[in-house]
Amino acid sequence: MVNNDMTERAFPPEQVGEMLIKVDRFGREDGTVDKRKAHEKGVLHRAISVCIFDAKGRWLLQKRSPKKYHSAGLLANACCGHPRPNEDTPAAAQRRVHEELGISCPLHFCSSFVYKTKVTDGLTEYEFDHLYVGFYNEDVHPDPKEVESILFLEEKEIETQLKNSPHLFAAWFPFVFREVMLHKNNLLKAAPGKII
Repeated sequence: MVNNDMTERAFPPEQVGEMLIKVDRFGREDGTVDKRKAHEKGVLHRAISVCIFDAKGRWLLQKRSPKKYHSAGLLANACCGHPRPNEDTPAAAQRRVHEELGISCPLHFCSSFVYKTKVTDGLTEYEFDHLYVGFYNEDVHPDPKEVESILFLEEKEIETQLKNSPHLFAAWFPFVFREVMLHKNNLLKAAPGKII
């Protein structure tokens, strides 16, 4: 018998039983939820997204590893993830930057927002997302289990690709991109020199 349930086949064993922080629509903690269930049932949970820029103001984008259980091989922001129970969001953001990209840099809080979207394999991302921005201009050492490759793109290049080839991007990236653009003027104050 053929197993058509991609989430059953592809969900990484090391993430089985991983718990996320369930929240209400105001971001208030409301218990925990199994990661797999959160994405299968579309349960609102706490998340982090990080965008990183180089000295030229270019976005660091990652092409997600083909081993990822959803959205594999798609372009996304520098990194994303979920705070663990009893882990605060800034610490989670720093942890994921190190885990995915092998780097460390100061991160600046940008905004929080809620989005809901279908991703690959019938899963749903429904997240109360905490967005952070960092500035980094040295070598990046991505974990191949997380990231296939990285690239740096100008804002206008991203806008063009989102318009002409949206299928190349993870479903959540347009929400993240829009949010950064909305807060661009405030982000300039945190930037080391004139960037973005």
